[in-house]
Amino acid sequence: MRKLLMFFLIAITVVISACSQQDKPKKEDNLVFVEGGTFKSSKSFYAGKGVTFQNFYIGKYEVTQKEWEDVMGNNPSGFKGDQLPVEMVSWYDAIEYCNQRSIKEGLKPYYNIDKDTQDLNNKNENDNIKWTVTINEGTNGYRLPTEAEWEYAASGGQESKNYTYSGSNNADEVAWYWKNAGDKILTGDWNWPAIESNNNKTKSIGTQKPNELGIYDMSGNVREWCWDWYSDAESQIASFRVVKGGGWIGGLNNNEIAFRGKFDANGFGPDQGFRVVRGE
Repeated sequence: MRKLLMFFLIAITVVISACSQQDKPKKEDNLVFVEGGTFKSSKSFYAGKGVTFQNFYIGKYEVTQKEWEDVMGNNPSGFKGDQLPVEMVSWYDAIEYCNQRSIKEGLKPYYNIDKDTQDLNNKNENDNIKWTVTINEGTNGYRLPTEAEWEYAASGGQESKNYTYSGSNNADEVAWYWKNAGDKILTGDWNWPAIESNNNKTKSIGTQKPNELGIYDMSGNVREWCWDWYSDAESQIASFRVVKGGGWIGGLNNNEIAFRGKFDANGFGPDQGFRVVRGE
C-alpha cells in the first residue's frame, strides 16, 4: 500500500512538472530569454529613468512571412519569401496575429479585441478602424513589446555593451537600411529615387550580426510595431503607435536604439513589420 501511494505521488509530481514546462517557450520557438532588471545601456531613451523589467521572452527574429501565413492563412507582403519579414501589416494586424498564434499554440490570448466598440482614446483622424484593444494581464499568450521592453532587449539587456545600434556601433554590421539594402552600397544623402532604382528591399532574417543577446535585425530591415501610444513633450494625445528600429527605407539615425518612430495604427508599408514577446 505504501509503495503504491509513493508511486501515485511521484506520478502526480511528474504530471504537474510536465504541465508547468509545457507553457514555457522551447528553443525551436525562436524566442530569446531576456533577464529582467534595469537598463545597463546609456544609449536608450529610457536610460536613467528607473524603468525595471521582469524576465520575458522576445522573438529572435522579426515575424517571417512563413510564420504569418501559417497562422493567418494569407501573405500581405510586397516582397515575397518565406524567410523575409512579413510587411504591409498594420498595428491591428499584428495584434490579431498575436492572439491567433496564441490560440493555435494552446496559450491564452493576451489581447481582448472589441471590433464593434470604437476606442474613444484614439484621436487619430486618419484611423478608420479604432478597435478597442485591452490586455489580459499575466496571461501567457503572444503580444507586442512595449517600447521600453523593445529598447531593453535591443540594447542587450543585462549583457549590454552600450552600442548605438542593436549589436554594434557600426550600422552596416547589424542593420539593413537605405544605404546597404539594395544592389550596391549607396552614398551621400538619403534619396528616394536612388533607393528605388537600387532595388532596395527587405532581407532574409538573421543574415546580419546579432546583438549581445543573440537577437537579430532589431536595427533595420523592417520597422517594428510596439504596444505603446506615441507621446512626447509636445504631444500627449493618443494619435500614433510607436515603431522602433528603422527599416530598409530609413535613414541611419532610424536604426539607433533610442530613435522613437511613430505611425498610424491602421497604417502599413513595405518596411513595416514586428516581432513578438511572451511573459515568463
